[in-house]
Amino acid sequence: MTLSHQQRQEAAAALVSAEQQRQWIDPLTATHPGMTDADAYAISQLVTQQKVARGHMVKGHKVGYTSAPMRDRFGASEPDYGTLFDTWFIDEGSEIPLSRLNRPWVEIEIAFVLSSRLGGPDVNAADVVLATEFVMPAIEIVDSRYSRDGPSGGVIDSIADAASCGLVALGGRPLPLAALDLKAVKGELYLNDELVESGTGAAVMGNPINAVAWLARKLAQFDVSMEAGHTVLSGSFIAAVEVGPGDHVLARLAPMADIELRIEGPPA
Repeated sequence: MTLSHQQRQEAAAALVSAEQQRQWIDPLTATHPGMTDADAYAISQLVTQQKVARGHMVKGHKVGYTSAPMRDRFGASEPDYGTLFDTWFIDEGSEIPLSRLNRPWVEIEIAFVLSSRLGGPDVNAADVVLATEFVMPAIEIVDSRYSRDGPSGGVIDSIADAASCGLVALGGRPLPLAALDLKAVKGELYLNDELVESGTGAAVMGNPINAVAWLARKLAQFDVSMEAGHTVLSGSFIAAVEVGPGDHVLARLAPMADIELRIEGPPA
């Protein structure tokens, strides 16, 4: 079954309302068992339209499921993507109020900040390099507008819900691409001073640049381009790590910079 336009509109409105009201909803695949990837991508576009109509600004995009093990784990056939909005960016070093979170996990990534428009079905790595002003280290707080996991394993629900993006913290040390071998950038994630995950940029589709090129080609299927000034999260080096009240998160991306944040409240 493919959802009707009305059903897609209603699903998008439910996701927008859930974020605004902080009243989490059932996974869409539980409400619509026959829902497809095509439905989910259409819903994500409708969410963007509805949020822009409410005065929000699109500030970028993200790629998810960029590593083969993560796709295998969740049954994804390819990476997914989501739109990043103005209200999702936080300062590095922030203490994040629990009221902003639902079921948070963290990942570490390289963020590309664009100097020119990037889009089209034939985008390649050279196009990405030419369109990139600089890169920055980032922590993504993976979160959702759902009260629980869906029966599909989460992939379809995640696509509809901005690829499960919650918040984004950017490190304040921009570097030109020419200064880095992104495949060799080493990322380490510390939770309360304990190293819990590590990986390199090569885990992201062989090179984070490849992930951004894939995203540009995917967006072209929906007549969407990334614009100058947009921030693009290129995908995580590591498996996501669950966080809770009182946790201190430190991401160390060498040779880029450290970036940290804290979750409000005493440890659970």
